[in-house]
Amino acid sequence: MKTFFVTGTDTDVGKTVATCQLLRGFAAQGLRVAAMKPVASGCTLVDGELVNADVVAHRAASNVAVPAGLANPYRFAPPISPHLAAREAGVAISLDHLVDCTAQLQALADVLLIEGAGGWHAPLTDEADMQTLAQRIGAPVILVVGMRLGCLNHALLSANAIVAAGLPLAGWIANRVDPAMDRYDDNLAWLRQHLPAPLLADIAHTPDAADGAIAATQLVQLAM
Repeated sequence: MKTFFVTGTDTDVGKTVATCQLLRGFAAQGLRVAAMKPVASGCTLVDGELVNADVVAHRAASNVAVPAGLANPYRFAPPISPHLAAREAGVAISLDHLVDCTAQLQALADVLLIEGAGGWHAPLTDEADMQTLAQRIGAPVILVVGMRLGCLNHALLSANAIVAAGLPLAGWIANRVDPAMDRYDDNLAWLRQHLPAPLLADIAHTPDAADGAIAATQLVQLAM
C-alpha cells in the first residue's frame, strides 16, 4: 500500500481540496482509498461530538469507511494552532498514538493520505510539529502550493525543509487559491523549474472540496 503525507505552504492553501481530488483520482483507478487528519482544530459540535469539515470532505471522497477515532484522532473546537487548542483542552497529543492510528489505517486501504494541519512546521506540542510527525510516519510528502502572491518564497522554503528533514518530496500540487493572481503562468513555470519534485496537478480555483479529481495520468508517478 501507499501512504503520502500532504502538507501545504501555509494555512488555507487548499490542502483538503487537493487531498480530496487525489482520493477521487486514486479511487477512479479501482484502488481502496482512505484519509486521515491527525489533529484538527476549528471543529463544530454535531450531536454531541466534535466534527471537522475537512474530515467530512475526506469521507465523501474516500471509498473505505474508517472509524472516526482513526480518521481524526484529536479534535478541538477553537480555530487556533493545534498545540494551543490541545493545551487549553488539557490534552497531550501523543505521536505514538498517531503512528499507531496510521498503521491501523494502512491495513484498510491501498492508498492512505494523511493531511497535516497548517504548514510544515505547524506545532503539535511544545516539542513536536508536523515535520516531526511526518518523520515518525516516514511517508513521502506531497506539497500543496497555494498559488497567490508570495507563494514562490513559501514553496521553496517548504520544499527545502521537507528535503532537509530526510523525507522524499513525491510531488507538488498548484492550487489557484487566488483566481485573480497576476502572471499565473509565469509563476507556475518558475516553480516547475525550481522545485525539486514533479508537478502532479494544477487545480483551478474552487470554493470547496466537493468535486474534481486529479487525472489518473497525473498519478502515475505516485503509484510507482
